[in-house]
Amino acid sequence: MIPFETAVETYQNFPQQFQSIFLSTVKAGQPQASYAPFVMDRDRNFYIYISGLSAHTENLKTSGIASVLFLEDEVQTTQIFARRRLSYSCDAAPVMPESAQWNQIADQFEARFGNIIQLFRGLADFQIFQLQARSGRFVLGFGAAYEVDPSNLGTLLPPKQG
Repeated sequence: MIPFETAVETYQNFPQQFQSIFLSTVKAGQPQASYAPFVMDRDRNFYIYISGLSAHTENLKTSGIASVLFLEDEVQTTQIFARRRLSYSCDAAPVMPESAQWNQIADQFEARFGNIIQLFRGLADFQIFQLQARSGRFVLGFGAAYEVDPSNLGTLLPPKQG
């Protein structure tokens, strides 16, 4: 059994191992899977910079919800049936173009992903969305699943004693 303090520390550092998230959106009740590079703020809000021509952009605008997944690489896992993973259910909202928040997030994208962001800034169809987590689940392996504390997304809830 993994000590709870170790699980919390692993959880807090887990998203930093990734440059992109798996993204699930909904269109007319049908799930659609995709991915997107992301940046994260200190409150664990995720931001994605995506083309307005993609299906998930329209889905986010229409439904206002998404699910995101961070998934341990198959090459790194010791057990394919128990890959480490972190998922969140999120509210999704566009960030107003050219607002102070938009410029700050676009700068973060540029710092993380380089000059390609300069190109995106010049394309009218590219948009930034904020994905604000409502709930989450972190799985470290068999028998090691934790709920994210919805009142403090920076930590986990202790396992229920049963």
